[in-house]
Amino acid sequence: MKTVTTFAEKVRVTDHIWIPLSNGTHLAAKTWIPVSAEQNPVPAILEYIPYRKRDFEAISDSINHGYFAGHGYACLRVDLRGAGDSEGVLHDEYLQQELDDGLELLAWIAKQSWCNGSIGMMGISWGGFNSLQIAALQPPALKAIITVCSTDDRYADDVHYMGGCLLGDNLSWASTMFAYNSCPPDPALVGDKWKEMWFDRLEGSGLWLKTWLEHQQRDDYWKHGSVCEDFSKIQCPVMAVSGWADGYTNAVFRLLDGLDVPRKGLIGPWSHKYPHFGIPGPAIGFLQESTRWWDKWLKDKNTGIMEEPMLRAWMQDSVPPSTLYKKRPGRWVAERNWPSDNVKVQKFHLHSGSELLEDAPLKNERLTIQSPLSVGLFAGKWCSYAAPPDLPHDQREEDGGALVFETPPLKENLEILGAPVLNLEFSSSEPVAMIAVRLSDVAPDDKATRVTYGLLNLCHRNNHEFPELLEQGKKYRVQVQLNHIAQSFSSGNRIRLSVSTSYWPLAWPPPKPVRLTVHTENSSLELPGRKPQKTDQNLRPFEEPEGASEIGTKQLESQNHKWRVIRDLAEEESTMEVIIDNGTTRFEDIDWTVTNRAKEWYSFKRDDFASVRGETLWNRQFQRGEWSVRIITRTVLTSSETHFRLHAEMDAWEKNERVFSKNWQYEIPRYYV
Repeated sequence: MKTVTTFAEKVRVTDHIWIPLSNGTHLAAKTWIPVSAEQNPVPAILEYIPYRKRDFEAISDSINHGYFAGHGYACLRVDLRGAGDSEGVLHDEYLQQELDDGLELLAWIAKQSWCNGSIGMMGISWGGFNSLQIAALQPPALKAIITVCSTDDRYADDVHYMGGCLLGDNLSWASTMFAYNSCPPDPALVGDKWKEMWFDRLEGSGLWLKTWLEHQQRDDYWKHGSVCEDFSKIQCPVMAVSGWADGYTNAVFRLLDGLDVPRKGLIGPWSHKYPHFGIPGPAIGFLQESTRWWDKWLKDKNTGIMEEPMLRAWMQDSVPPSTLYKKRPGRWVAERNWPSDNVKVQKFHLHSGSELLEDAPLKNERLTIQSPLSVGLFAGKWCSYAAPPDLPHDQREEDGGALVFETPPLKENLEILGAPVLNLEFSSSEPVAMIAVRLSDVAPDDKATRVTYGLLNLCHRNNHEFPELLEQGKKYRVQVQLNHIAQSFSSGNRIRLSVSTSYWPLAWPPPKPVRLTVHTENSSLELPGRKPQKTDQNLRPFEEPEGASEIGTKQLESQNHKWRVIRDLAEEESTMEVIIDNGTTRFEDIDWTVTNRAKEWYSFKRDDFASVRGETLWNRQFQRGEWSVRIITRTVLTSSETHFRLHAEMDAWEKNERVFSKNWQYEIPRYYV
């Protein structure tokens, strides 16, 4: 990334200010304000998240907000109530309290002497969520948003559930926030009350995983904050951004389709990162694109951005399977509108003999599958947070436990853009069942690269709000939508469809092993075929990534990210071990040292569905001089046929003395999951 050191505006950076709320709580903010704004007020940009402006997000904040401020915007990074250095306690994600606080923030910013009353909101992940949610409340000062790696649907398309299936990332994400909520504020900013604030968090934040497990269908809990419930409530322009290795690509397409405001969609090959940090590459000059967006909607400049196509997407080429692509070969394509007339459904039928053909079968065949729990060990993360090494591995490792259908070698390239759909007629041996559907690109050497996938809890076949048990042996028809994708299948390659009855640990398996019978006569795969367009060759190229100077840090202990599959054949036990060790970092300017380490284990024994187990362990430490604290959080999730069993521990130390310890133990009934 190119570091820009000279800007049109001189910027004053203030590490910490207090923003008062009406109930007496104060939120902590860092600001980047153009010096000239005191005489000539400017628009503001707000990012409002729980990820600690003081340390965990400080580097990217300095790059992003320093850049926008240098282009004439007043930028604020605000810690949510109960997070970072803000007062209060954070009890859950996207609560009404958070949104109400956000409305007060916007009103406060609009009244400041350096702000001209026009504000934009932006953020990746959490900040992308609440940008959409607050936009739906229509605050008068909010003129436009940029939402990156977020969703409009908190139940059907978030980290918790997918197609009504409980995701393994639900445990992982809950554990991440369990650790975040245990972190103290910085005494240098909040003074002597730091310990009282810290203990309020340790005692009061709660175990969010319990809450999420108690809402296993689409109820009012998930409808809150899901802007898809009424897209018309969003009245300001929206730029929606994601990447094919991210977990939130589908939302971009739904927002483009559902909103009735000026809008743009951008999808690259990236994981869960801002596109100027994009991995897999190519990364792009996203801050330049964002500035064009802000200049249009906050400064009323004609930047030309709204004359460009509604959707830009990276059309990925065929590649060998890998968990750690640095770059994905491909090209940028565009659609003037979405949905697009350039995308036409191409249908393939399921045949006996593992064939996937455009011709319909001459007779109905009954094909059965009962997958082992090992299918899914090479699936990678539901959402790639780091790109390497959490992407899916060679799918040949998975397909031995799946029902597989495959085209003959393609005679010419075939390109798709959109969401593939499997139309499936089936019957089940059990009342609760799930299905995992994968689409792979198979090279002439038989290596299989997963292109996209979809999950469906078959009890949710009619809707996610009112699940229904399956009747043994009864025929049902369902549609399984796979995640949106842009993919070019090379001539000579084959397209493979794989169907399995489990996908652990990406998704929690059903209570018991299931045998599904697939009836081929009424089963087919629909691909969103897209013909290459000459206009794609004339698209305005993106600039190279650039940003402002980052704050000074020193890595004292190196980072270590591992992804291991361990098979103990003697004990018939399989374990996926994930190590996310960010080492120890010193923030030079504030004499602040932070250690951040996490480990996750997902295991099972033999074909025992009651043996499935997820465990996470987080270790976070903060130090300045003689002052230090350390927090360890541990979460274990197991299940029986009827219940989830949840155990969690939190231990906190000040210097070498343990000052807090708490355990949680719950049994939560399974509800058709």
